[in-house]
Amino acid sequence: MRSSKPMVFVLASALFILFAVPAPAHFGTIVPSDDIVTQDDVKTLTIAVKFIHPLEQHYMEMVQPKQFGVMHGDKKTDLLGTLKEAKGGSPDQTSKFTFWTADYPIKRPGDYTFFVEPTPYWEPAEDLYIVHYTKVCVNALGLEEGWDAPVGMETEIIPMTRPYGLWTGNLFTGRVLLKGKPVPHAEVEIEYLNASPGNISVVIPPADPYVTQVVKADVDGVFSYAMPKAGWWGFSALNEADWTIDHEGQKKNVEIGAVYWVHTRDMK
Repeated sequence: MRSSKPMVFVLASALFILFAVPAPAHFGTIVPSDDIVTQDDVKTLTIAVKFIHPLEQHYMEMVQPKQFGVMHGDKKTDLLGTLKEAKGGSPDQTSKFTFWTADYPIKRPGDYTFFVEPTPYWEPAEDLYIVHYTKVCVNALGLEEGWDAPVGMETEIIPMTRPYGLWTGNLFTGRVLLKGKPVPHAEVEIEYLNASPGNISVVIPPADPYVTQVVKADVDGVFSYAMPKAGWWGFSALNEADWTIDHEGQKKNVEIGAVYWVHTRDMK
């Protein structure tokens, strides 16, 4: 009888390769057409809301979010009804995937923090649901006030660096909160939005570790990262929710992410 050892070896090797390859980082993405609105700018922002792998530009299907809004001063406004469905994908994806856009008119000075809570995304490869609470701040008409105020989401990143007017190479510092409290030693993943709007050059990573940068927060949940290229940068701190979601009769864990986006420009 022929030995089955070679087949066992091949299967074991395939499993090793499968689990040795790092999974691409998922990022909730909320990117406005500009991060600073001046008197000379068009006063209506276009905002794109996606679920993607930013550096690889791989889209994932995104159903309509549970919550989409903006905080200006101490007032939060529901913008869910303004979302419009769109389709997109990277050049190497054969299918198009759903994402969302919205237009928002700027009428008053101040900081506008846009936020989104997505509908939970089932990820079969990880056997869990993913919910990324995502934020971005836009400054308008010269009044710099409100950028460091929490929105009140289950988990969020509070910027400690003003999150606009950033040069390439600036250090961005933030604090990771979970249920309003700092997360000691939180792990924060960082990715560049490849071919960022206004910066058409494409980054080709030489190896997998270059795709997603990783830093650790300190005991107070504070982290920092210096951004080496102009464009949009996403910061994502992941935790496990203390609640589950039923999937085909079984309770599944939920990965909740606090995601924050900032924009840098080259100094000229």
